[in-house]
Amino acid sequence: MKIYIVGGAVRDQLLGRPSDDRDYVVVGATPEAMQALGYRPVGRDFPVFLHPKTQEEYALARTERKTAPGYHGFAFHADPGVTLEEDLARRDLTINAIAQGADGMLIDPFHGQHDLAAKILRHVGPAFVEDPVRILRLARFAARFGDFSVAPETMALMRVMVINGEVDHLVAERVWLELAKGLIESQPSRMFEVLRECGALARLLPELDALFGVAQRAEYHPEIDTGVHTMMVLDQAAQRGFALPVRFAALLHDLGKGTTPADLLPRHHGHEERGARLAEKVCARLKVPQECRDLAILTARYHGNIHRAGELRPATIVGLFEKTDALRRPGRFQQLLEACQCDFNGRLGWEALPYESPQRLLTALAAVNAVNAGEIAAACSDPGRIPERVRAARVKAVKIALNDPRDEPDQERKE
Repeated sequence: MKIYIVGGAVRDQLLGRPSDDRDYVVVGATPEAMQALGYRPVGRDFPVFLHPKTQEEYALARTERKTAPGYHGFAFHADPGVTLEEDLARRDLTINAIAQGADGMLIDPFHGQHDLAAKILRHVGPAFVEDPVRILRLARFAARFGDFSVAPETMALMRVMVINGEVDHLVAERVWLELAKGLIESQPSRMFEVLRECGALARLLPELDALFGVAQRAEYHPEIDTGVHTMMVLDQAAQRGFALPVRFAALLHDLGKGTTPADLLPRHHGHEERGARLAEKVCARLKVPQECRDLAILTARYHGNIHRAGELRPATIVGLFEKTDALRRPGRFQQLLEACQCDFNGRLGWEALPYESPQRLLTALAAVNAVNAGEIAAACSDPGRIPERVRAARVKAVKIALNDPRDEPDQERKE
């Protein structure tokens, strides 16, 4: 029995990057032999065991055979006769098909070290086309290693997979899992660039794909294309180290612009409400967790109003807090402001410009929070008028905090 470290840990070691991804493959062993040594079986589809002390996963060397469409359609074979090279041959990319023995020696039958040096993402073999998850994984690695390119022959294989309908068999939960992992990488825009280049974006996120080329289709030329702008916004969120919900909100914030009728361009009248509905549709289809879902819909619907915070009257600002539930969910409101910050700075030449809306709104929110609603309620003889009195006090507090003399309601504009 021989044990090898494989995959990400070896790759990251060669790149000089830290890694928590330690996978082990065991050659020449049986399930019975592993259990006799104290390893605990946990694998459902193929033999995987937990080390008795470290609890790290050890998998028996195995081969796999395609039996049906989609990523579930595989039959696995594991026995002591499966070699290390056969196990490495079933892996997705050459840079992930390198093993290291206990003596430190590297086993690299598919020249992954060469591709690491050349900064190329290349498939191991023709079996790559059998698993549509590999498209998402490769795109995710492109987001992690932003200066790596995709080998032309690998991109060609991914296009074939899309044409053959393999990506259509991906279940929502797996798509979301891979997208979420890609979103938290250092350059998440690369993930979507790769998905778009191979045609998978149009199948998985057609609402996002529709943002690219809006200007060209309508024969008008804004500063940058809406899709390019969205990618810049997303990368702003990554550069600022914002959390996954903020990055996902950045990705979906402008979906409404992809459905603007050509005769309305270059204006996108009503795109925020359209975008909120599309964001809700995407989240339902991909079964997105509620935290990410709620922030994405709020950002799509209200980012325009937040950008115009300097124009909004105190009553409208209080209304914005009510609609976004800012008093009860201040943490989420802060994330909403972060997503809007990325939208503001995600333009050519605007990356470092100051954005005044967040501070103005946070000042107003602090003033609203300082209003003692309980005291107002106790002093009101008519219970039915308590909400009106509380709101009036909040509007007054915002007026004072922002030194804004206006008191008539402002009509929210939609652009």
